[in-house]
Amino acid sequence: MKRIQLKRVYQDPEPSDGFRIFVDRLWPRGVRKAALLYDLWAKDITPSPSLRQWFHEDSDSHWEIFRALYRQELEASPPVESFLKTIAEYPVITLLFASKSVNHNHAIILKDFLDKRCNP
Repeated sequence: MKRIQLKRVYQDPEPSDGFRIFVDRLWPRGVRKAALLYDLWAKDITPSPSLRQWFHEDSDSHWEIFRALYRQELEASPPVESFLKTIAEYPVITLLFASKSVNHNHAIILKDFLDKRCNP
């Protein structure tokens, strides 16, 4: 069974993180590229720019619709299959995200999607 964890990019890395995957399309503010320890930057499986921008207009009221739309994007995305093959060998992965909100962000949706695909 694959363990998938979430962590903000501003938190210190730990040995228990396993394979660390940065899952934002844009580089996080205030973080030097040399300072963020990650194994893979998975831009291709993040929300489309138009969906991301729409969500950030009003993240609280758009949350439920955003969840459904991003899930649809993931289901239809060819890069997702390649990503799943890449992570297959790692028993523990940590999805790194920069969002201030730990309760309403795309990494939560991605984690749920990956949990269902990797641990049926």
